[in-house]
Amino acid sequence: MILQACVEQRFDDPGEGVVVSKNSAFAEEFAFNIRSIFTSIESKIGEPSEIDQRDKYAAVCSLFVLHFHIFRSVDKKLFKSLLDVCKKVPAVTLIANIIWFPDTFLIAKVPAAAKLMDKKSLQNIRAQRDTYLQQRAQMLTKDVQSYYVLVTSWMMKMESIVSKDLKSNKLAEDLNSRCNVFVQGVLYAYSINTIIKTTMNMYMSMQRPMTKTSVKALCRLVELLKAVEHTFHRRSMVVADSISHITQQLESQALHAIGIAKKRVISDKKYSEQRLDVLSSLVLAENALNGPSTKERRLVVSLALCVGTQLKTFKDEELFPLQLVLKKLDLISELSERVKLKCDCSFLYWHRAVIPIYLDDVYDNAVDAARIHYMFSALRDSVPSMLHAKHMDSCDQLLESYDKEIMDVFNEHLLDKLCKEIEKDLRLSVHKHLKLDDRNPFKVGMKDLAHFFSLKPIRFFNRFIHIKAYVTHYLDKTFYNLTTVALHDWATYSEMRNLATQRYGLTMTEAHLPSQTLEQGLDVLEIMRNIHVFVSRYLYNLNNQVNFTYQFLRKKFYIFSQFMYDEHIKSRLIKDIRFFRETKDQSDQKYPFERAEKFNRGIRKLGITPDGQSYLDQFRQLISQIGNAMGYVRMIRSGGLHCCSSAIRFVPDLEDIVNFEELVKEEGLSEETQKAASVLDSVLEDLTSNSAEGTEYFKMLVAVFAPEFRSIKNMHLRNFYMIVPPLTVNFVEHSISCKEKLNKKNKSGAAFTDDGFAMGVAYILKLLDQYLEFDSLHWFQAVRDKYKKEMNAVVKEQNVQTANQDENLLHTMNLTQKRLDVCLQEFELLYFSLSSARIFFRADKTAAEETQEKGQLSCEFIHFILISNY
Repeated sequence: MILQACVEQRFDDPGEGVVVSKNSAFAEEFAFNIRSIFTSIESKIGEPSEIDQRDKYAAVCSLFVLHFHIFRSVDKKLFKSLLDVCKKVPAVTLIANIIWFPDTFLIAKVPAAAKLMDKKSLQNIRAQRDTYLQQRAQMLTKDVQSYYVLVTSWMMKMESIVSKDLKSNKLAEDLNSRCNVFVQGVLYAYSINTIIKTTMNMYMSMQRPMTKTSVKALCRLVELLKAVEHTFHRRSMVVADSISHITQQLESQALHAIGIAKKRVISDKKYSEQRLDVLSSLVLAENALNGPSTKERRLVVSLALCVGTQLKTFKDEELFPLQLVLKKLDLISELSERVKLKCDCSFLYWHRAVIPIYLDDVYDNAVDAARIHYMFSALRDSVPSMLHAKHMDSCDQLLESYDKEIMDVFNEHLLDKLCKEIEKDLRLSVHKHLKLDDRNPFKVGMKDLAHFFSLKPIRFFNRFIHIKAYVTHYLDKTFYNLTTVALHDWATYSEMRNLATQRYGLTMTEAHLPSQTLEQGLDVLEIMRNIHVFVSRYLYNLNNQVNFTYQFLRKKFYIFSQFMYDEHIKSRLIKDIRFFRETKDQSDQKYPFERAEKFNRGIRKLGITPDGQSYLDQFRQLISQIGNAMGYVRMIRSGGLHCCSSAIRFVPDLEDIVNFEELVKEEGLSEETQKAASVLDSVLEDLTSNSAEGTEYFKMLVAVFAPEFRSIKNMHLRNFYMIVPPLTVNFVEHSISCKEKLNKKNKSGAAFTDDGFAMGVAYILKLLDQYLEFDSLHWFQAVRDKYKKEMNAVVKEQNVQTANQDENLLHTMNLTQKRLDVCLQEFELLYFSLSSARIFFRADKTAAEETQEKGQLSCEFIHFILISNY
């Protein structure tokens, strides 16, 4: 509408004697200049050296329309030439998403000329618009590849050139190289900018759907455009320093060329006013070039040379280099403005629909995730335009809306997907022992998302988006919330945290939830309420790992006493004790393995339960339950100590804790500070006492039951140490059976450890003070001798069968040897577990030695009290 009002205004004013439309000289000069300008830009449109010819083409078309409205005459040839350019340039982006179609403009504004054209030609021009868009879409991928190579090569040249100091002996050559590189960067920026804006705006204006491939390619070009800008920005100090030297060199070259022409004019003795005007214009151009390369001075040079180039003052081989120098001078003098203008991506505000597709592509191709910085830089280019918005009460509303829209899309299409994928990967990796979907990277592919976590924070508006911190916070929050919902999963999420650190370099935050749950998924409070169920089903592992326990042990020891008091058991044990005492010299002080095995088989003759268990099996289970109870006590105490040590870890010295309340009073601080110091002192006192008290739970449980166990009325319990060998035989058979079930389809009753039995045996031997009696049996040495003897016999038999080549017997011997190895290994494991369990009960001391130790401690304590009183 502005142009319409301009060209349609009245230029003639008869009252003032101004008649423009009838001025034939002006009309001819006007038309000549239009043709001249058009000729100069036509050949450059579409060429690699094109810089602003499309904008000038739009200006020439506007001048042609103005000429028509003033003089009402049409140059049909020029009109046809202007329309022919539409084949190469079907549209020109004026600003943002405003696109200009030359054919539509000329036909609408110069209807007289349009009537002279046949309809078929006009239709062909419009059809070529669709053809151009289709070809442009097909060429986008190739354009991206070619420009990617060109721009990256240019960036390397840029870094290489500006990183070197200018050499005095090659100053002119170095400055010329820098000038060419700077100009080439601007040309690349213009070409890429033109492709992006023309394609996007034509798709939108013509309402054509754009394919995802085209969107991805255009976004890649946007990244290249911002890469050019960032390269100039990154080296802005060196570029600014170089520009001043380059402009001086270019001005010197221009002055040299003008000087030659001026001498040629002066040497011609023919005097004329026109020659004097030419000489004056050359002198004016020299004066303008002798100084800073400002826009005004360059304009004066351009106007002066319009006159100075007349009368053939310049030869053809001199004029073209001069024009090239002046063109370079224009570009270099306005380098920063040109780079900013050509790399401006504010038009993306009108094409925000491409952002989700772009972010999906970045997520799918995480290897080059760093390119996202360029896109957010492009999205920020819209902000300056929004600050001048007049259609809203405050531009802040528009900025907030834009910010929210982009961040919502960014969260949905990248951040949230990344968080969920990382969580999924960690969860599947931790649970890889389960039967999950196929995760073979050769079949399902692999995506290395760790590249996102090496990115520097992305700047957008007044914030920095740190992807690594965002994902870390998400995982911390998720793991914490899920752990609070299902406390028994704390170990799983702890492992996932460690894996996140190892695999992705994420610094996770510890949840600091109460360590009150078990690996098996049982809650401690539930165990306390149902301890009788727990000890009958729980298999304690010594290497991994109170009042309710005391009450429970009372009931179990009553059953234990009844079993030991049984006449069959008691009589058998007395007989075995007598046998060992009589034959120990002949058996090398070792209790015979055959005797224990016979005891185990003999018990079964007394009867079995419906589920096939003998009395000795039940007795073994009873001892395991007692041991599990002890293991539970140890586990609870370990958890308590862990919590106390974690809470008090910041106290430097537990034995020398200062009194903060006294210190605060000495400083004369406020009453509130004194109260706070008092609370701190009480907290530290509680933590210190909790970390030191109650560490001897095992000793307490021994002390409470030992006197009763060792009393005269429980004489029948003194034979317990003799039943331990057959119990170990029974336990080994049970353990082997449980482990074999692990490989079966029906895993009912399967287990791989049960250290509760060893803990129970160690505890009961301590209560009865029978460690020495049991050690006198040298039971485990007897077991080793027995199995080694049988294994040696099997080896000899294998050698015989190998010589005889009897494969059946050889196979039988191999199975026998394997069975013996398994049995011996189980006995060795039991021996190690029992030895470890005895450490908890100080098995190195007898009851008499412990009594003597208590007496010494009591005497030392009394002596200390007497000295203190004295």
